[in-house]
Amino acid sequence: MQTVDFQHFPLRAGDVVLDLGCGEGRHVISAYLEQEVHAFGVDLSHADLTATRDKFVPFAHADNDARSFGLSQANALDLPFADNTFDRVICSEVLEHIPDYQAVLGEIQRVLKPGGLFCASVPRRWPEKICWALSSAYHEVEGGHIRIFAASELREQIEERGFDYYYRHWAHALHAPFWWLKCLFWDSQDSNWLVRQYHRLLVWDLMDRPWFTRTLERLLNPLLGKSVVMYFRKELSA
Repeated sequence: MQTVDFQHFPLRAGDVVLDLGCGEGRHVISAYLEQEVHAFGVDLSHADLTATRDKFVPFAHADNDARSFGLSQANALDLPFADNTFDRVICSEVLEHIPDYQAVLGEIQRVLKPGGLFCASVPRRWPEKICWALSSAYHEVEGGHIRIFAASELREQIEERGFDYYYRHWAHALHAPFWWLKCLFWDSQDSNWLVRQYHRLLVWDLMDRPWFTRTLERLLNPLLGKSVVMYFRKELSA
């Protein structure tokens, strides 16, 4: 389930790309497949990194390919990379989990090269507020969401760090009702018929990508998209 749109976040051959908080690897693997880049995924969870490694195996190119792939267990507050290391940084659905997210933005600013691109995505405010209203466990669970972002405020905070904003879109409209159902039936979500049937729909959409659901999501994203995705360029003088 890819959130970043590489049409708005173009990768060039030879770029060094960081997926910060890569989870189980959806974007670091996608970046590796998109272009001949050096893709690095960083996460605090060893289990997620192991899952990423296992998912990556079928996609690995020949040894003589110009691209490379790497994973590292590290804290987003103290990245083990030198200043100005990366040409592109992705931070997708991560900042809402971290108490000191401003320090994470500072680390992104530090490791991204001047002129480099940064993509940040977070849960959209109004669908997220419904989730919080329907279930306290949704955001109180360990590792859950600890804040609801206003996209305009997050954009301003990133711009204040020497980034130029250049594009925004929304993503995953079909997933918003799914999470509302999960929150509504939180204690029985694994066995609830509605939740299970909606999950089947999402799996079908993900695996088969039928024209109907792809078109429906594209039309609904501006209204119902669960994630807001923003794109920035680091100023040359920053």
